[in-house]
Amino acid sequence: MLWAPVIVFLGVWCTGASSQLVVTQPLSVAEPPGRTVKLSCALSSGYSIDNDRVRWYQQKPGSAPRFVYHYYTSSDQGRGTGIPERFTVSPDTSNNLWNLVISGAQAEDEADYYCYTWDSKQSAYHSETSTRGTEMKTSSLLHCALLQQ
Repeated sequence: MLWAPVIVFLGVWCTGASSQLVVTQPLSVAEPPGRTVKLSCALSSGYSIDNDRVRWYQQKPGSAPRFVYHYYTSSDQGRGTGIPERFTVSPDTSNNLWNLVISGAQAEDEADYYCYTWDSKQSAYHSETSTRGTEMKTSSLLHCALLQQ
């Protein structure tokens, strides 16, 4: 049987802000293949997804990050070149977060997913950090794995 567990490593990074933008994601999500998977990216209090924008990237082992989707408004959004239509972004204004939605998740969707948010107060992109050993990445790392059991 196949399952799609999603694992997130959390941290925070922001520069030059008195009120720092904090981006958070759930620790894990698990869905069987073929189901819809939602990977969320939430903003801290004082920031609104109505004023900010998001970019999602996908990275597979040994490959450079690949642009998946950007969302600012319903009329200013789109997916990257070669990204299947099953990838979309759905804003959730009541919870102040964006969902990267993968409809009918497939094995090829296994990857790390990075959420970058536009900080309208600082006019800069900010995100979480993932620390592996001494290496620090300025990104929100979410690993989506589809495993055979």
